[in-house]
Formats: sequence, structure tokens, C-alpha cells
Amino acid sequence: MRRALAITHVAFEDLGSLEPALLEAGFDIESIDACTADLRAIDPEEADLLVVLGGPIGVYERETYPFIGPEIELIRERLAARLPTLGICLGAQLLAAALDAKVYPGTAGKEIGWAPVQAVPGVVAPPWFDSVLEPGLRVLHWHGDTFDLPDGATLLASTAQYRNQAFAVGDYALGLQFHPEVTAQRLERWLVGHASELAQARTDIHALRSQSHAFAPVLETAAQLLWQQWLTAAFDGEVQSTR
Repeated sequence: MRRALAITHVAFEDLGSLEPALLEAGFDIESIDACTADLRAIDPEEADLLVVLGGPIGVYERETYPFIGPEIELIRERLAARLPTLGICLGAQLLAAALDAKVYPGTAGKEIGWAPVQAVPGVVAPPWFDSVLEPGLRVLHWHGDTFDLPDGATLLASTAQYRNQAFAVGDYALGLQFHPEVTAQRLERWLVGHASELAQARTDIHALRSQSHAFAPVLETAAQLLWQQWLTAAFDGEVQSTR
């Protein structure tokens, strides 16, 4: 059985819809808390898949949150070995930092809510990314930071507010600034956990909840295709659903 290691930063930003996809693909899942784990003790090549999830801190806040440095080093060593690695939101920013790209506060304000991502002109995205670019599909955005595109990475998606929304390095590394993993039910935890941020951003929680109930089920269907097809590509076609 393959092993997936998920690194979390806050408990409610979890694997979401990715969890059942991993279980169906035959993965055994272990989750660790980046804030309290000894990240230096982790063998970066031991897990078959590394998933780095979101959180409300900045990659550049290394003095305030000392675990960020070892976390970046863990990711850097794994990427150097070209092993399957997925980063979502903060996780994508950590992947970018591990590839020596700059991560910094965005100048266009916070991007919070449901909106589509667009294909990048002149770039042919891999077939496993097609479901995310379906016309009419909305994904959840929830970030204020952004990053430069790492050298050697392929930009897969953009929005008008922030250009770098998704990038791939070959078929083994994928960084997603947005959140394809969310489900409407689990998003209720986000509304509580990020209450201060939402208040500061003057986000209408009632509207956000209503949009989540409308858009999250459609996203979940698209995300299942993304997870299945990217995993298959990352593992050279050897991952098959157990359904």
C-alpha cells in the first residue's frame, strides 16, 4: 500500500475531497501538524506522496513561526528527488519558496470567495487539469499572499486579481493557490476558524455560505477528476481507483 503524508497548519484546513480520492486509490494516509511536529526528523523521500495544506500565516514569517524553515527544507529535498508533491494555498506558496521563488503579500488585496480560474494564453495545460478549467466552474479562493512563478514551472491558471494560481513541475509537483479540496459542509469550520480575517475583510458570511452550498458540490465533482487524473500521471499510470 502506498503512503500519503499530509502536513496541516490548522486542523480545519484538511484534505477534504482529496481524502476519499486517496483512499480509493489505495493510499494509507498519515497527517501531521507542522506547528508541533519535528519536521527535521522526517525523511523527505519516505512517503510516496506529500501533501502540504493551507493555513493563515505567511511563508516570509519564519522568525515568528520557526517551523517554516524546516518545512521548506523538507519540501525542497523532496522536490530535488522529483517525488510526487502537492501544495494547496499556503502549501503552494511553500512549494514556490522551496523552488527559490519569492513569496510576499499581494498588492491587489485579499482574494476570498468563489470565482473561476482561467487558462493561461499560449499554455497547453496537461489533460489532468482540464476539469478545473471547465467553463462555469467556480473554485474557492482564500488568500492574501502570492508568489513568483518558480523557474522551470509551468503556469496552469490565473485570475484577474492574481496571475499565479496554479503551477506544475513536470507531472510530479503541483501547486494550487486556490482550494479545490473544500466541501460545503466542512467549510463551516473555516467560517469559524477564520472569523477574524473575514471580519477584517468585511466578507459577507451569509453570502459566502450561500455561494458555497451552490458551488461546492460542482467543484467536488471536478476535483475528483483532478485528483484521480493527477495521481495517475504522478505515479506513471500505476494508481487505479479501488471502486
